[in-house]
Amino acid sequence: MMTVAAPPLTLETVADVGAFLLLEDAWNDAVDRAAMAHPFLRHEWVRTWWECFGAGAALHILVVRREGQITAIAPLMRDTASMYGLRVRRIRLLHNDHTPRTDFIVASDAEESYRAIWSALRQDADRWDVLQLSQLEHGSPTLRVMTGLATADGWATGVWKGGESPYLPLTGTWDSYLASLPAKFRSNLRNRMTRLTRIGEPVFEVLTDCAAIHAACGDVWRLEPSGWKRDAGTAIACDDAVQRFYGSLVERGSAAGWLQLLFLRVGDRRIATSYGACFRDRLFLFKTGYDPEYAACSPFKVLTYFAVRDGYARQLAEVDFLGDSEPWKREWTDAARGHDWLYVFADTVRARLLHSLKFQVGPELKRWRS
Repeated sequence: MMTVAAPPLTLETVADVGAFLLLEDAWNDAVDRAAMAHPFLRHEWVRTWWECFGAGAALHILVVRREGQITAIAPLMRDTASMYGLRVRRIRLLHNDHTPRTDFIVASDAEESYRAIWSALRQDADRWDVLQLSQLEHGSPTLRVMTGLATADGWATGVWKGGESPYLPLTGTWDSYLASLPAKFRSNLRNRMTRLTRIGEPVFEVLTDCAAIHAACGDVWRLEPSGWKRDAGTAIACDDAVQRFYGSLVERGSAAGWLQLLFLRVGDRRIATSYGACFRDRLFLFKTGYDPEYAACSPFKVLTYFAVRDGYARQLAEVDFLGDSEPWKREWTDAARGHDWLYVFADTVRARLLHSLKFQVGPELKRWRS
C-alpha cells in the first residue's frame, strides 16, 4: 500500500495591518478548530488590542498553512525594551495586562506547525535578542514544545511563573455548591442581601443584545471606576488607550456574540456591573465595579452570587474571575489557573548575557537582598 505524503506547510510573515485585517475569517476559523476556551485570541480581540496598544511596535504574525488552510498562528510583534540597562530587541506575543491569557493558535498539524514557527524565528535571529511568550496558561503545549525546540538547538531559555487566576468549575448543583461555602461567608451574604432588599428588590441583568449593550455602556463607565480604582489609576477612564480598547470591544465583541454586560439593579438604578463575556460555555468577568453609595450592601458580592447561580441555571462549565488571585475571588473558589512566561534567547553573546542577567544574576541578587 503506497503512502501519499502530505503537502508541505508554508509560512507567511504578516507585518502589514491591511493583510492582518484580511485574515479575520480564516483567523477565527483557526481559533474555532483549535477549540480555544476563551475569546482572547479571536481576531476582533487581537485587532482591537493592536489598534489601542501597538504604538511603537511592528506586527510580526507568523501564519502556517497547508494547502491554503491555516494550521497555526503565532500572534507576535516586534519592539524594543530595556533589560538590566541594555537595549533589547524583542519578539513577543501581543499582550499586556488587558489580555488575561494568550498563546499560539494551533488548529492542526501541531508538531510540524511548531517546527515551522521555530524555524522562521531561528532564521531571523540576527534581528532579535529575546523571544517573550507572556501569560501562557500553565501546561500549554507552546511552553513545552518551544522550550524543547530551542533547547535542542542549544539556545538558552527560561521560565518565569506568572500570576494565578481564580476560576469556579460549575460542577454538581447550585444548592450543593452554595452549601459547600463556609457558614460565615453564607451568613455575611444573607446579611448583605437583606440590607439591599430593604432598599429595593435586587434584580440581576445579563445583556447580550447589541443595542441593549450599547445603551447600557454609560452605566458601565459610571460604575467601573468605583472608589479605589480611580484613586489607584487603574479604572478604564484613567487611560485613553484603555478606554478606546474596552469601548471598541463593545462594538466588536457584541457583534461576534460573546461580549456581555452584567448588572445588579435595585429599582430602576444599576448599582454594580461586570463587563464580561460568555464563550464556549464559560463566563468571564473582565472589569467590575459598583456604586460606592451602596458599599454597605456589598453590591458586587451580591452580583457575583446571582452570576454564579445564573451560570448553574444556564448549565455553564465555569466562571472565570480572571486577573490576580484577590481575596474576594478566593471567597468563591479554591481553584486557580496558573500562567507562565517563556523567554528564549538568541544564540549570540549579547543574548546569552541577557539570559545570565535575567535568570542567574538577577535572582541571586534578589535572594541576597532579602
